[in-house]
Amino acid sequence: MMLRTAMQSALWIGLMGVCLFAAADNWIWPQGWAFIAIYFFGSLGFTAYYLKRDPALLKSRMEPLKDKGQPLWDRLFLLTFIAIWFLWLIFMALDAERWRLSTPMPVAVNVIGAGLIVAGFLATLAVFNANSFAEPVVRLQPDRHQHVIDTGPYALVRHPMYSSAIFYLFGMPLLLGSKWGLLVPPLFIVGISLRAIAEENKLARELPGYADYMTRVPYRLIPFVW
Repeated sequence: MMLRTAMQSALWIGLMGVCLFAAADNWIWPQGWAFIAIYFFGSLGFTAYYLKRDPALLKSRMEPLKDKGQPLWDRLFLLTFIAIWFLWLIFMALDAERWRLSTPMPVAVNVIGAGLIVAGFLATLAVFNANSFAEPVVRLQPDRHQHVIDTGPYALVRHPMYSSAIFYLFGMPLLLGSKWGLLVPPLFIVGISLRAIAEENKLARELPGYADYMTRVPYRLIPFVW
């Protein structure tokens, strides 16, 4: 599993790197390398940690983004999300380095962006520690005896994984220096919000205790807001 995880992570990070540096036409772009380094060491740390702590979670997250019990709408969502993700990376590299549509950001802003990405990773770590069923696809997991999780970040919001994404979605354009790239995170947030609602409808129907959990934890993404 270690080899499989390493290969998948290398493929994902490698594709992001090619998109960034080919679009930027600058293979020594410091912000681009900082971005790749954060994802590389973050993925390496996650893999090493969960190989010991929760290998079942790690294995489930390495499965293809397509499952027998996964609704069609979720497959379409993931394919669309991934396509927009890579187009966004290409656009930010073009904006920041080749076209220079955005005025240069201070290094301090780049550092804040890097910090937001790291904060997103740490928030995701808290989610994984609380919920071993946090797969990337929407499906029930009777094979793993799935049950409702209401501890840790799940005691605050019903979808803390999506909440953690907000940090790195806004951190990425700040680190890469693309002001125009900041227009895209709100679109991602709308998308994951719609997915959260659809996911809840499925879980409320099919997972015992989830409807009651929704009454006890009223907020989806941001405490006291929504």
